[in-house]
Amino acid sequence: MILDRFRLDGKVAIVTGGGQGIGRATAVALAEAGADVVVAARTESDIDEVAAGIASIGRRALAVPTDVMDSDALDVLVERTVAELGRLDVLVNNAGGSPPRAAIDTSAEFMERAFRFNAVSPFLLAQRAARAMVDSAGEGAIVNVSSRSSQQVVPGFTAYGTAKAALNKITVSLAAEWAPRVRVNALSVGAVATRALDVVLADDDMRRALEAGTPMGRAGTPDDIAAAVLWLASPAGGWVTGKVVEVDGGAESPVISLPVPPLEPTTTP
Repeated sequence: MILDRFRLDGKVAIVTGGGQGIGRATAVALAEAGADVVVAARTESDIDEVAAGIASIGRRALAVPTDVMDSDALDVLVERTVAELGRLDVLVNNAGGSPPRAAIDTSAEFMERAFRFNAVSPFLLAQRAARAMVDSAGEGAIVNVSSRSSQQVVPGFTAYGTAKAALNKITVSLAAEWAPRVRVNALSVGAVATRALDVVLADDDMRRALEAGTPMGRAGTPDDIAAAVLWLASPAGGWVTGKVVEVDGGAESPVISLPVPPLEPTTTP
């Protein structure tokens, strides 16, 4: 049956940012598809809760407190996965983010942190994971969670959008180098109802504007993204690599508009 191709029985997956939102939904979805799942994030109580839920459906779960900005922590994450679960088949690079900031007020440190969190750290973890996949399982799949702000012009998100654009480029470059052993794809995600979007959804005017700007008429849900991850991570996506797949409710332009102050002279002539 075609649905069998979406199964991950006997596979082991790592999900970063797995304690909340998209990461939590993805970790559970992969477990429901048959995978044993390593849940990684900074907040130990969150990942312990997700791991307990996964164990309750009969899958092995490992909660590994991880700051993805720490290269040593990435080593530990992959090493513990293979040591305790025996192999690695799937990596979901979901951890990321950066708050909005006007470009004129964006410091070098802010820009560098955005790139480290959203591009460099996923690249470094992908390196480690790909080596472990090939050595332990012979092959694997990596899914990077990117953002539509990488492709759209969104004022206030120069640092974040540019870093996610770099992640898109990393995705297609790694896919070309690592095929056919390791498939690498990304999801370019639109507005999803997670904690980061609470301020928008709680404001009636902003929520209506978001819905009006989205052809599907609603914000996405974490499960919408988890379902797309499962496709790319499973044998169902076995002939897909080097792609940045847009999962955004059909939105071709930004659905959120944040005020950015105009650029004005600092002194009056």
